[in-house]
Amino acid sequence: MPVDSTLTGDAAAAAEGFADTVRRIGAGELAFPLPGSGRTAERFAALSSVAEAGLCTARLVEGHVDAMAIRAELGEPPPPPPGERWGVWAAEPPGEGLTAVRDGSVWMLNGLKQYCSGAHSCTHALVTAREGEVRRLFAVRVGEIGCRPLEGTWQAVGMAGSDTPGVQFSDVPAHLIGGPEAYVRRPGFWHGGIGVAACWYGGAVAASRVLREAAAGRAEPHTDAHLGAVDVQLYAAAALLEQAADEIDADPYDERGGARLRAMRVRAFVESVCREVLDHVGRATGAGPLCHDAAHARTVADLSVYIRQHHAERDLAALGAHLARPEGEL
Repeated sequence: MPVDSTLTGDAAAAAEGFADTVRRIGAGELAFPLPGSGRTAERFAALSSVAEAGLCTARLVEGHVDAMAIRAELGEPPPPPPGERWGVWAAEPPGEGLTAVRDGSVWMLNGLKQYCSGAHSCTHALVTAREGEVRRLFAVRVGEIGCRPLEGTWQAVGMAGSDTPGVQFSDVPAHLIGGPEAYVRRPGFWHGGIGVAACWYGGAVAASRVLREAAAGRAEPHTDAHLGAVDVQLYAAAALLEQAADEIDADPYDERGGARLRAMRVRAFVESVCREVLDHVGRATGAGPLCHDAAHARTVADLSVYIRQHHAERDLAALGAHLARPEGEL
């Protein structure tokens, strides 16, 4: 299915990259092994590689491969036909949300879903919606009548190309997937959160390029010191992602109960690495690359927004509270 021709600029470029990547996955040219398959490190490396080339495309690709993992974990049929591009729309910020009502054998969705990445380029999406106090997961066709992206609700500069507006649902038929709270209760929920961190890492690698080029172009100790600091941070992040992948493969169903703690730790550390990298690169290279290198300026803006999927002190407080409980692990 072709990408929406109304998209322009960064959104159009990201959508085309998304469609091409999904095509290559279907053709067997690219592999994103399922989390816990024994090849999780390969999955994280593939996500990082896509992100290093473009964070907005990576945001869309990560949603698609996450949707495939979710479908597999919750017993849905094998990968969908070629040409289908999936997103995962599961954000639940304060305000109007999405509600689900059963009408005979059919579920209908109504309300507003915020932060729907790929609203104009996905063909299908997995969405969370509330049935009373219970959260459920549904599959929808994005092109259904009544599923309408709200223009003007995504005003971002960073991650502008991820095409993440709110989407209004009006009596949209949906296919129920799994049981109540199945989306968050599966171990893969936490495995997928580390996949997002792998994308952040790829963005940090991309942001560091101008610093490496600057250091290679002149002998200047302060520039070298900044590059050394960045290298240490990126090396540590890569090692942690690899360790996390090995731990996931060793316990894919989270029988030891460590998936949540692992994800909180990895996400917090990789987010801090991204902030450190952006700071060192900016201090070492000044305003020049931000003003004259469009690709670098875009990467910096995109990464600054993307890492805000980590909720800063709120997520650190959740980590601390988890550790403070008697069963918490140090």
